[in-house]
Amino acid sequence: MPEIRNYTLNFGPQHPSAHGVLRLVLELDGETIVRADPHIGLLHRGTEKLAEYKPYNQSIGYMDRLDYVSMMANEHAYVMAIEKMLGVEVPERAQYIRVMFDEITRILNHLMWLGAHALDIGAMTVFLYAFREREDLMDCYEAVSGARMHATYYRPGGVYRDLPETMAKYSESKWHSGKKLDKLNETREGSLLDFIEAFTERFPGYVDEYETLLTDNRIWKQRTVDIGIVSPERALQLGFSGPMLRGSGIEWDLRKKQPYEVYDRLDFDIPVGKTGDTYDRYLVRVAEMRESNKIIKQCVKWLKENPGPVISDNHKVTPPSREDAKSNMEALIHHFKLFTEGYTIPTSEVYSAVEHPKGEFGIYMVSDGANKPYRMKVRAPGFAHLASLEEMTKGHMIADVVSIIGTQDIVFGEVDR
Repeated sequence: MPEIRNYTLNFGPQHPSAHGVLRLVLELDGETIVRADPHIGLLHRGTEKLAEYKPYNQSIGYMDRLDYVSMMANEHAYVMAIEKMLGVEVPERAQYIRVMFDEITRILNHLMWLGAHALDIGAMTVFLYAFREREDLMDCYEAVSGARMHATYYRPGGVYRDLPETMAKYSESKWHSGKKLDKLNETREGSLLDFIEAFTERFPGYVDEYETLLTDNRIWKQRTVDIGIVSPERALQLGFSGPMLRGSGIEWDLRKKQPYEVYDRLDFDIPVGKTGDTYDRYLVRVAEMRESNKIIKQCVKWLKENPGPVISDNHKVTPPSREDAKSNMEALIHHFKLFTEGYTIPTSEVYSAVEHPKGEFGIYMVSDGANKPYRMKVRAPGFAHLASLEEMTKGHMIADVVSIIGTQDIVFGEVDR
């Protein structure tokens, strides 16, 4: 009989399925996982420490770069923490805009997850389909902020500016001309809200396409059904949140249980799984995209009917308009003070959380009365999920590790912070 030994294998960081900088040390018995040890620290940026050395209003841009697939959702938790500490009122229109962009971000995140997860398991087409839709939503980010990813659009007291009345159009080039160009610009004739509305009309059809490719696909089911099962009790003990928790059958969603902004006025459901396996988590996220689409539709309808201010008029916290700063001495002083020193926050502490696409994303902030936080801690959903990797992979094959990393939807920017 040949001698069988346990092998130790390095999985990542330079591995196409490790998505960046995940390093797993796998202990194998043949091809079966005996132990999986996730190593982190290969992307450490010190975001929390950097934020403690900057005025409050200068750290919003750091938030985008945490989970760099859910940019505006990260900003939301941070600006909400500042608003709670200062007691700033956010105009209703700004609240609807934030909710709409939170849900656009959720769809962006789930499309990225679906494309990459399918690609890891061996389905190539879905990746290309998902990126086709991401392109339109990235254009919405660009329309309001000028950036396709790191928007820095949410501000304490509201949002940076109102939604634009025009959309950027494709111009004639050697790739686009004639009827093809007209077709591309068809939905870009009106405002951003018209463009988003047109997207919500066609998006359910796109989700049907993804489901046609995957939901009953024999190979997809073989790679995901009964892989990485987590019981509801264990999911709670491990600190799961978001689709990872709902996939195990626990109906917990901060948008319903601890509503913020205007979520309590909107009509949507919380999709939940039954068995807590990789396939269930896939179904939950696909259903979430449909629910997000419903929420965006409701926001677009309200925003079209209700114009108004999109940022607080408290100029100790929000900058005056450019026009005022050029004609009014008081406004110029406010502007100068705000962008050099920022503002001080009374001694207090706060925890502010949002239902981020990956789970509960929270910011815990302590103020000692200065113009920068005394302490800031990010509660990233991916960190708790990564901690469960060994438990979820034990007894599975090497190929299943790829499937489980995919179902966890890990982004290392927020895990390593």
